[in-house]
Amino acid sequence: MAIQRLVEPITDDGDANEQIIEVTLRPQNFKEYIGQERLKKNLQLAIAAAKKRGEPIDHVLLYGPPGLGKTTMAGVIANEMSVGFRVTAGPAIERAGDLASILTNLQDGDILFIDVIHRLSRAVEEILYSAMEDYKLDIVIGKGPAARSVRLDLPRFTVIGATTRTGSLAAPLRDRFGHIHRLEFYQPADIQKIIERAAKILETKIDETSAEILSQRSRQTPRIANRLLKRVRDYADVNGDGIIDEKVTAQALTMLEVDELGLDPADRGLLSAIYENYRDRPVGLSTIAALTGDEVNTIEDHLEPYLLQIGFIERTPRGRKITPRAVRHLGGENNE
Repeated sequence: MAIQRLVEPITDDGDANEQIIEVTLRPQNFKEYIGQERLKKNLQLAIAAAKKRGEPIDHVLLYGPPGLGKTTMAGVIANEMSVGFRVTAGPAIERAGDLASILTNLQDGDILFIDVIHRLSRAVEEILYSAMEDYKLDIVIGKGPAARSVRLDLPRFTVIGATTRTGSLAAPLRDRFGHIHRLEFYQPADIQKIIERAAKILETKIDETSAEILSQRSRQTPRIANRLLKRVRDYADVNGDGIIDEKVTAQALTMLEVDELGLDPADRGLLSAIYENYRDRPVGLSTIAALTGDEVNTIEDHLEPYLLQIGFIERTPRGRKITPRAVRHLGGENNE
């Protein structure tokens, strides 16, 4: 089982208390939602038009790296539309019957949010096509010669899909979405506002400098920012008076081993393994996995994206290369 990293943008579903806190921190409307200004303008226009016509908003596909607020944005859309909000995930809909059960229980105008929608099975996808386009559901009753097809009318609903891999979506499914939007990484100033807002909700005092430090180490991702804030709050409660100041923040981040760029020991270990064994030569992903002891999927999905984004790793036809910028960072870390 993979260990949950502090700077991992994936949600740890195993901690119920963390889940409750995360839901509490989520904004409920566009006014509370910080950042993603271009996306908000487009969606606000679409919602206003749909409400004026008295229709459901067209199907929406939200894509981008984990932790940027796709689920939160789906909830905001439902609140702004004043409709019901049903949440599920691609892996949870294993059979056509599971999808039929969900769809037939929706009300007119409801929003069905499907997280990791790229992991729907092809059989389920094919049923979803007609449901999204025609609001009809074709199901087969019985088996063998006695089997018969029945078409059911569905309420006019909206599907909001969230994915980190648009390329894994079947083209016919992707074409059913009227709105396709990418969520971008956040600017440090927006992350700082998110941290300050979260601190108020958590009833924790934090000074501006500390919020700025946390924003710089949050990998431009709100989920990581909130997680770092909660861990620094824990440190402040146990080792101080509960107030998050610059000294407490520095001590907590040193204990958590999160450096000034938001890298943790797993990130630095990956970079060090490449540099110590291959210097500036390219190396294959499977070789890197053997060096670090991680799985290839773990490196490709969880470690590599941020390192690519900040220019610490390059992808070449012959493999991955560490960049001079990453070498300088490691040198600073190791005081070479």
